[in-house]
Amino acid sequence: MSAKKPFLTDIETIRRRAREHIDKGAITEGYSADRDTVIKILNEALATEIVCVLRYKYHYFMAKGIHAKSVAAEFLEHAAEEQGHADRIAERITQLDGTPDLNPEGLLSRSHSDYAEGDDLADMLKEDLVAERIAIDSYREIIQYLGNDDPTTRRMMEEILANEEEHAEDLSTLLDNLGRKDEPAKAAKERKSSSSVHH
Repeated sequence: MSAKKPFLTDIETIRRRAREHIDKGAITEGYSADRDTVIKILNEALATEIVCVLRYKYHYFMAKGIHAKSVAAEFLEHAAEEQGHADRIAERITQLDGTPDLNPEGLLSRSHSDYAEGDDLADMLKEDLVAERIAIDSYREIIQYLGNDDPTTRRMMEEILANEEEHAEDLSTLLDNLGRKDEPAKAAKERKSSSSVHH
């Protein structure tokens, strides 16, 4: 329980930051999409996707253990799909006469999810699942914010959201299977609460 407290605060901070720009734009009367706000939001989604690509790639190369091969294949597939999302978002930003922010400096502060490496296979899956759940929440808010003011961007984000939900489902299943097979990949099981690794 104590490990979850700072993590929840983190998510609240991340969500507050994700909402910050949304609240600003929604106030205007007779609102039709505020291009600058949409571009700002999309650049944050772009950073989120890039951070996810990097995290999945790291996990792909670092996966070890009996079940590592199948899990690593999943990490690689997810990395490729997140890269596809990033490309679509960057393209949409340019369609809106904006500039995709691909500057590595400040990438993490723009991203809604974190870059967490994890100690073992179960840990990596958990970190990825947490990141997917954060992306799912913030993308839902972006979709609600866009409403009917920018249907093209909204549709794109809806498709990306559906894919992130699939990722979360995949990760959850892999984590369950790993728990059932009782393979915490390393002695990290002793460092963390061993009860959470088992069922």
